[in-house]
Amino acid sequence: QVQLVESGGGLVQAGGSLRLSCVASGRTFSYYGMGWFRQAPGKEREFQAAITWSGGSTDYADSVKGRFTISRDNAKNTVYLQMNSLKPEDTAVYYCAANSYGSSRRNQADYDYWGQGTQVTVSS
Repeated sequence: QVQLVESGGGLVQAGGSLRLSCVASGRTFSYYGMGWFRQAPGKEREFQAAITWSGGSTDYADSVKGRFTISRDNAKNTVYLQMNSLKPEDTAVYYCAANSYGSSRRNQADYDYWGQGTQVTVSS
């Protein structure tokens, strides 16, 4: 089992920045590929970013490419999502997830463990 706890969400003005953190406990964090997803009100949860177990490769949704950066610190069992140039349409609950493939996956079904989510609200 892996437990994931997100933090760092909040209210920010458009154009601002936030850094989300996701701390893992349980099984060896460095074995897992990690992803960030978000769910806006009335919409399905969607992929945002993912990173391989080593941090050597990343993948991003087109809507956030160039604005969001995913990274990880295996020594701290933590994955981050740096979000810059935030837009009102980025408002959502953000979830981190872990997959046992160790790779950067876009498909939610490939993820084994999920956090409880953290709310990000971007005002215009």
